[in-house]
Formats: sequence, C-alpha cells, structure tokens
Amino acid sequence: MNVLVEPFAYAFMQRAFVAALLVGLTCSTIGTYVILRRLAFIGDGIAHASFAGIVIAYLRGANYYIGAAVVAVVTAVGIGYVHRRGRVSLDTTIGVLFTGMFALGVFLMSQQRSYAVDLQSFLFGDILAVQPQDLWLIVGLSLLVGGTIAMLYRGFLYTTFDPVVAQASGIPAPRYEYTLLVLLALTIVVALQAVGIVLVAALLVTPAAAAYQLTSRFAPMMALAALFGAISTEGGLYLSYYVRASSGATIVLFATLLFFAAIAIKYAVRAQSAARTTLQTPSSTASK
Repeated sequence: MNVLVEPFAYAFMQRAFVAALLVGLTCSTIGTYVILRRLAFIGDGIAHASFAGIVIAYLRGANYYIGAAVVAVVTAVGIGYVHRRGRVSLDTTIGVLFTGMFALGVFLMSQQRSYAVDLQSFLFGDILAVQPQDLWLIVGLSLLVGGTIAMLYRGFLYTTFDPVVAQASGIPAPRYEYTLLVLLALTIVVALQAVGIVLVAALLVTPAAAAYQLTSRFAPMMALAALFGAISTEGGLYLSYYVRASSGATIVLFATLLFFAAIAIKYAVRAQSAARTTLQTPSSTASK
C-alpha cells in the first residue's frame, strides 16, 4: 500500500497532480469544440506560436507563461481576422502565422550568445516543476476558460453546428468564434507546463476524439471528454512516476490508449447490435 501512495508523499507531486487534473479537464472540454469544428491544426499552431512569447518574456525578465499567453491570444485573434477579412483558407492562415511566430522566437533566441532557459521543458513539458505561483496561474486560467464556456454555452453550441443559421437568428457568430479562439489560446498556455508545445495538440484532440467515438450528443460528449482528459492526465502522471519516463509523453500515450479503447468499444457495440438484428430477423419473418 505504501508503494501505491508513495507519489502523493511529495509536495511537488501533489502540485503536479492538481495541475494535471485542471489541464486534463480544461483541454478536453474545449477540445470538444476543436473536434466538432475541425480545428485540430489550430491548436498545434497556436502552441508553436507561443514559443515567441516565451522568448520575449525571457528577454524582458517577465513570467514565461504570461508572455506565452499574450502571444498565443494575439496569434489566435490574428488567425481569425486574416481568415475572415483576408478571405484566406483557415489552414493556410494557421500555417503562415504559426510558422512566422515560431521563427520569430527562434530568431530572437539565436541573437543571444548564452541563455539559461531549458527549452526542452517548454517543448515537452515539465509538470513536476510546477511551483505554487505556477499552480495559481493554472487555476486562474482554468476557471476563466471553464466559466466563460459555461456562460456562453448556448452560443458556442449554435455557432459550432450551424454558424449561418446562428447568425441569421441574431447570434453574433464572429464574436463567439473570436472568443473561442482566445479561450483555446489560454487553454494551450495552461497545458504548456504539463505536456509542452510539441504535445499540447494531442491533449486537446485525443480525449475529445475518444468521446466522439462513443456518443454523438454534445453534452454527453463534453462530459466524456472531460472524464477521459482527467483519467489521461492523472493516470499518465501516476504511471510516469513508476516507469521513470517523461510525464508529458506518458500522459499523451495514456490518452492515445483510451482513444483506441473507445474505438474498440464502439465496434464491439455495433457488432453486438448487428448480431441481435440478425437473430431477430428470421423470427419476425417466420411469424409473418
């Protein structure tokens, strides 16, 4: 028993488990919109763009995650603006802006002869290094994202499934789209500490994609996504302690296993339903 509860004896692990839970719930909840709107690429793009904010914050002596948040939000709004006003396809807009911002970060960093920033922790995450002030920042951003989604739930729902009809009904669809992009940017910043720039898109997409395999109703899908996100982050972090592996990579692999498990369950249910239909068909035909 002592071996099973050993990770919870350390303060840094306690902070990591709290942060992981918040990250899993926040990412998977907004990931529902990402899946339904087919915005998987945009999460990866904004995550890479935030690297420029981290570098700028380092050069200015500011908090890295605040810098990442500012640049992520600016990039997200810029993607929405260029896509709408410039009539450029969404994937092209994302590709241009995120590569440009990421290149800006690399350019600024290359100008420094020496630097003390551990780039690997930002690229692949280091949730075990969460400090109390980082945890409060994650809590604040998670509450902001979750509270906004709760308040604007109906608007997000309508604009997700049919933005044209929503606009005709008087719902300001563009405002909701920009708001969702900002929330997505803040969610990415929340997840940077846990899984890093490279893996953050997986945490946004995979739990929601797993939920999508099991239900087509929006509210149950969001609830299942949140559950899968929490299980992935907590389970992955717990497992990484014992296998002595990267916590971010283990979390994403755990989420990936859940995704394939959901696919297996979906096909098992379909096969069982088809078998029942086959068994019922001869009896109904004979009775006629």
